[in-house]
Amino acid sequence: MFFKSDFMMDETKKSLEKLGINEIHDDYISSKRFEDGGQYRFEVPGIQGPSALESLLNACNDYDLTIHRATQTKGIMFLLDDEISAMVNLANEAKIQLFLAVGPRAPYDTSATVQTEEGKRIGYRLRGYKNLLYAIEDVKRAVDLGVRGILLYDEGLLFALSKMRENGELPNDLKFKLSAHAGCSNPASAKLFESIGLDSLNPVRDLQIPMLASLRDAIDIPIDIHTENPKSTGGFIRHYEVPEMIKVASPVYLKTGGSVAKHHSWDTTDGEARQRAKQVALIRDLIERFYPEAIMSKL
Repeated sequence: MFFKSDFMMDETKKSLEKLGINEIHDDYISSKRFEDGGQYRFEVPGIQGPSALESLLNACNDYDLTIHRATQTKGIMFLLDDEISAMVNLANEAKIQLFLAVGPRAPYDTSATVQTEEGKRIGYRLRGYKNLLYAIEDVKRAVDLGVRGILLYDEGLLFALSKMRENGELPNDLKFKLSAHAGCSNPASAKLFESIGLDSLNPVRDLQIPMLASLRDAIDIPIDIHTENPKSTGGFIRHYEVPEMIKVASPVYLKTGGSVAKHHSWDTTDGEARQRAKQVALIRDLIERFYPEAIMSKL
């Protein structure tokens, strides 16, 4: 059944199509892949220090499990140089990507607004020139210690860092990943982030499968999708949706293990790091059962 409004919106749909933003139908399947032909990879978030990372990697060996990326979310500025170096060495030995988060953000600043119900909407964005400066210095320190993956919360910071990378002021192999806390949830926003240098996009956590498909159709960079969440962000577990996530959104990083935490930037203990690995193993087994032809990317 068609309604008059469907026809009235055709001109707007054509305008969006000119921008590379298309209406997605239920039969959409992504043909896009990682450079090695893989459809999906595993990412484990909330690994805040070297001890948790070592425990995670040991647990992966115990579960005969492949992960491709570990992400620290609390902030580079909370890690000593020796801790960063240890994490870099562990990641290099395991041949996985390591992403560390930019430390400066509104909740760590003197902002009173961000502590209010209304003010929380500004998220983790940077306030003023000096906090932008501090954030870039945070990134440069990590880069000097060998880090090549940065988790960002602010689109302006992404713009600045991308230009610095383009101008040779940061390494060409430095990758930028955007957090779900930046609030990206539609294909126009996704294209904007990709256009200013983003390498990996984590949209908001609760996007439905057709919504994820619309993002995928609009961009080529990997999409990082939460397969589960801590209670502070809804607590929903999406394990049985994973096969569909892979089909419509590949190449994807399946971001798994978040249900172990009580909130974002939770200090994961060694035991909880092992539990996060178990969550990944559950997803792996589910993919093998319901979508065995899916291709996991190699390390």
